[in-house]
Amino acid sequence: MQNVLKWETKDKTNKVHDQHFLTLSSFSSNEIFSLLEEAQKLKKLQKKGIPHPYLQGKVLGMIFDKASTRTRVSFEVGMLQLGGHAIFLSSRDIQIGRGESIQDTAKVLSRYVDGIMIRTFEHQSIEEFAEHSTVPIINGLTDSHHPAQVLADLLTILEHKGSFKGLKLCYLGDGNNNMCHSLLEGAVKVGMDISIATPKGYEPNEIILENVLKEAKVTGVNVECGTDPQKMIAGADVVVTDVWTSMGQEDEAAKRLEVFASYQVNDGLCQLAKDDFIFLHCLPAHREEEVTATIIDGPHSVVFDEAENRLHAQKAILKLLMES
Repeated sequence: MQNVLKWETKDKTNKVHDQHFLTLSSFSSNEIFSLLEEAQKLKKLQKKGIPHPYLQGKVLGMIFDKASTRTRVSFEVGMLQLGGHAIFLSSRDIQIGRGESIQDTAKVLSRYVDGIMIRTFEHQSIEEFAEHSTVPIINGLTDSHHPAQVLADLLTILEHKGSFKGLKLCYLGDGNNNMCHSLLEGAVKVGMDISIATPKGYEPNEIILENVLKEAKVTGVNVECGTDPQKMIAGADVVVTDVWTSMGQEDEAAKRLEVFASYQVNDGLCQLAKDDFIFLHCLPAHREEEVTATIIDGPHSVVFDEAENRLHAQKAILKLLMES
């Protein structure tokens, strides 16, 4: 895999930075493979205990509107291992929580830090932040996209399967979901077939799906969306799900338990997947809801490899965006 990421960091005092990590759709296939290659290299260095302070003296600001275990710890530890430092900022810690505009916040923080990771609700907010920032903006999660997690998922699949060629990934659950959207975008970039099993009324965002289908024609990937979980999971090499009720949807929890009941990833359904399928879940998981304990704690599960790879994948993002 050839490293093609040669992004110019512009003068941060008065110019908007020309490269951010907001969605996987904004990157070419070669750029995705370059990030995966970089993640593999950084993981090897970390496992061997070899120092790799590529971001010595750099500071990452981390804005959290949504709580997280994996996102905060992986980015903070990642910056530390790269020789830099991370600053945690909740909405209560900065004036944006008291009405300061996103535009002003982006311009101010750009004068202090070398990059900003944001975990928030509306995707439009992070796009607005990037529009006015003079340092790289990294999407730690929005309601519609979760690219850092899916980059870690792709790294995990690559480690366990050796290649994406000829693989089929099946996602079951809420199709109008940040994980589903980023999985669709990531799969078509790396040449992996993908099927989505979701109830009627919970399909992926139409615009995102339309763009994915256009990309699939270029990369030769098969993309399927349907309501029949048995049909969608048939022959899958990778099985993925997510919680049925995301943050901000708590009022819908009871309804969703009923609607998604037949989409539970369990032994019966997984019998239709390949014998050597692997199971992914971004965590946290609700055992006996979207997935049974026999699957997530069973021999096909690689969820903790996946969780660890958040660290390595995000270090690749940080290095390639913030290294001078």
